Amino acid sequence: MKFPYFKFPLPQRSDFFGTSILKPIIPVEIVAGATSVRYAALIDSGADFCIFDGEIGETLDLDVRGGQRIIFGVIQAAGGFAEAFVHSLMLKVGGWEYKTAVSFSYDIAKHGYGILGQKGFFDIFVVKFDLAKEELELKERRT
Repeated sequence: MKFPYFKFPLPQRSDFFGTSILKPIIPVEIVAGATSVRYAALIDSGADFCIFDGEIGETLDLDVRGGQRIIFGVIQAAGGFAEAFVHSLMLKVGGWEYKTAVSFSYDIAKHGYGILGQKGFFDIFVVKFDLAKEELELKERRT
């Protein structure tokens, strides 16, 4: 399945980027029982796992802090570390639905987008980035 890159306008023109920058952001649906949330997520090959803002977990009626606590490194957090809480949930991407580990953190930027990382996304999909075509392609990984 192919997805277009999302184009973000820049507040001022840049010699390097022009007037906008492209990001591989796709729509996903996070499902917890009978409750679901549609949200935008950045496909990030440098991220260790899938992570969303803690308030998204609350919207899903989860006891966010009741998940397995993990500590992870982030650039913007004081001291360079933050905490997240892992839950086993359904994630819908394109036409696919699969159970995976989804983490929620109150230490990441609010009102942004989620992150799809190595564990929980790249281990399930083959991802092909094509910046020149401004699109990315996902294929189910055959085991």
